[in-house]
Amino acid sequence: MLAGAFAGGLLASGTAAAQDWPQKPVSVVVPFPPGGSTDTIARMLAQPLNEKLGQPFVIENRPGATGAIGAAMVKRAPADGYTIMIASIGVYAVNPFLQKNLPYDPAKDFDLLTVAVRAPNVLVANPSVAARSVQDLVAHMKKNPGKVSFASSGAGSSDHLTAALFWQKTGTDGLHVPYKGGGPAIQDLLAGQVEVSFQNINAVIQHIKAGKLKALAITSEKRSPLLPDVPTLAEAGVKDVEVYSWQAVAAPRGLPANVKTRLHGALVSSLTDPKMRAKLAETGFEVVANTPEQFAQFENQELQRWKNVIETGKITID
Repeated sequence: MLAGAFAGGLLASGTAAAQDWPQKPVSVVVPFPPGGSTDTIARMLAQPLNEKLGQPFVIENRPGATGAIGAAMVKRAPADGYTIMIASIGVYAVNPFLQKNLPYDPAKDFDLLTVAVRAPNVLVANPSVAARSVQDLVAHMKKNPGKVSFASSGAGSSDHLTAALFWQKTGTDGLHVPYKGGGPAIQDLLAGQVEVSFQNINAVIQHIKAGKLKALAITSEKRSPLLPDVPTLAEAGVKDVEVYSWQAVAAPRGLPANVKTRLHGALVSSLTDPKMRAKLAETGFEVVANTPEQFAQFENQELQRWKNVIETGKITID
């Protein structure tokens, strides 16, 4: 009887603690350096979450191993709602197939909360490149296999895998030139050191509009309102290369149900606020804000997709 009462008291106190969450600052782990797309989204969300939940959401950048170091840190954190992670496609759907002895399992070690935003990649070229369309580029690549240089922000990155998928679907082969981040890749693309690249729209939109890069196609299902004259890859004759880079929110596995519900509600409310949605749209981000169940289903689809691309392309990060 006493044991039952004690257990009931523990359950009640645990429920009360969950209902009172948060009572102290929440750590938001970004497993990448400051300044990138994931870091930008995290910082845009921190203020409205603070306002809605009454505690600071403090960004902690923990870069390394393409996000694996920060993700493993979140896996090991207590599942109490005081540590969350905002990370991108690589952490959730690519690392398992490129890194041996990965210190986390994206499908088992986290409570998936929501895919926050997504953004397509744009196939961009230095203005000196003769190709004026995707068809021109593919024809040139078929005549010069392995010679057209494709810059990426790193081996196994979204832009690298998009290029690999493009090669597979067009029967071509390019020269992959990996960089340590999107910034250096874009700088060399602007300087003409490399010829083409698939880059996230928000990273290159200003260069396209300034005429410093030419956009040949976009990887979204429909044309972007930011680049209405740029065709989708499907319109350009390359099917099944709809690719989005995406940022999503997760927490250590085992969040109390009340905390999970409250945190998800605050995330969705912040993302779908008209001012936030408009601010994100200006830079090419589309709000997703889906449910944990929808996120889990989407992650499974992405894991299978990129597993196939990586195995077909025999891609490694060595």
